[in-house]
Amino acid sequence: MQEASLSSLRYIIGIIAFYYLMKFLARIFLPVLVKKAVENASENFQRQQQQYNQQNQNNSWQNTSRNNNDEIIINTANAKNPRETKKVGEYVDYEEID
Repeated sequence: MQEASLSSLRYIIGIIAFYYLMKFLARIFLPVLVKKAVENASENFQRQQQQYNQQNQNNSWQNTSRNNNDEIIINTANAKNPRETKKVGEYVDYEEID
């Protein structure tokens, strides 16, 4: 019986020691890991933003180099007969009675 309680006591002390060791190591290394992750995300965001800006800049140069004689055609057939919205029901305003 003493052997069982001694081994279970060692087991419990080992679990507690492991918990505090992990807690201590997390306090040391977790801020460093989070900082590194934030820096990587920031670099990726800046890289994507630069690529987006370069694409838009290239598109704007292409758009300004076109002739300004482009025609715009507007289909007015649907504008004369607008669609009717669905009628759900009648709105009733209720008042509270004390």
